[in-house]
Amino acid sequence: MPVRQKPVEEQVVVITGASSGIGLATAHHFASRGARGLVLVARNEEALRKVADELSRGGTRAVAVPADVSKREDLERIARTAIDTFGGFDTWVNDAAVALYGPLDKIPLEDQRQLFEVNYWGVVNGSLIAAEHLRSRGGTIINVGSVLSERAMMLQTQYSASKHAVKAFTDGLRMELEEQGTPIAVTLIKPSSIDTPYVEHARNYLDKEAAVPPPAYDPHLVAKAIVFAAEHRRRELTIGFGGWVIGAMGKVAPRMMDKAMELTGYGAQTTDRPERRQMHDNLYRAREDGDMYSSLPGEPRKTSLLLEAQLHPLATAAVLAGVGAMVASVLLAPFMSGSRQAPRAKRPMPRYQPTMRRTGNGHDKRTMGPGHISQRSAGEGRPQPRH
Repeated sequence: MPVRQKPVEEQVVVITGASSGIGLATAHHFASRGARGLVLVARNEEALRKVADELSRGGTRAVAVPADVSKREDLERIARTAIDTFGGFDTWVNDAAVALYGPLDKIPLEDQRQLFEVNYWGVVNGSLIAAEHLRSRGGTIINVGSVLSERAMMLQTQYSASKHAVKAFTDGLRMELEEQGTPIAVTLIKPSSIDTPYVEHARNYLDKEAAVPPPAYDPHLVAKAIVFAAEHRRRELTIGFGGWVIGAMGKVAPRMMDKAMELTGYGAQTTDRPERRQMHDNLYRAREDGDMYSSLPGEPRKTSLLLEAQLHPLATAAVLAGVGAMVASVLLAPFMSGSRQAPRAKRPMPRYQPTMRRTGNGHDKRTMGPGHISQRSAGEGRPQPRH
């Protein structure tokens, strides 16, 4: 059975982690596209209801569902709310996540387990609940992983491990749904460093405030990828060339990347700049929400050529082919011009080839071979003998 994806304007979309960062940007992006309905999920009820009220002022109806994705019963309640309010849903976005910063031996095991309850089991339970509902009607499951799904980052080992697990689960889910012939698309979104309150919400065991390694990208780029995936079947979408390079180099030269991260890992992930204390540490309970961006200095990158290449692969291939042809023509022009140069015409050879003979009086005179009629004038005598 072919995958069925409606236009965004006809869709009802469930978004977890919708009260800040990528989830909040995604909710705004779906609303700007005129989605029929939004089911917004987060633990911070006050912030979530403000977002839902704001987005409902346009043509999109948004409802707030305060819930904890680490609890399966809460995820089941989210699905029931979507069905009761809108008659069902078409896309389910698993975005909610928490973070830990610190050395492995400093982070208690209960904290590590809680991170997996949210980041991994929240995705697993959300995906399975969504798949059951979409099995007959079709739609899309979108899981937000990370470039750290491909390459672990020191001092974020647990987060990296959870995103590795999310990638593995997403790949397995996709294969099983395809094998069963369900009309469901499954996409993994892999953001690089994104300028969101992620670092301020993290539980931090370092001796400095946390930061994301540069370059940081705008959360609206991730939202753009998610909304695109809701309409177009894509296996994976990566946002940010900087993060993609880390993953690629980790496969090509893993030991070199180990050493590079050991040298830069601490400095790239810490800052002396104070952050918003009221946002700190949402591992077990909600903290202040409602902002897409962090309070860290610097302007995030607003574009990602890598993302555009993935969204429009045919156009990108055509452009690259054209550029390649142009470069090839410039490089080969000297060789082609030399090989195409017309051969020089040979001069016609005279029937008789004149020769030069030395005369005995020491003067050089042109004389002709035997049988030639002399062209000398009558007054010109023979050469005089040498005395």
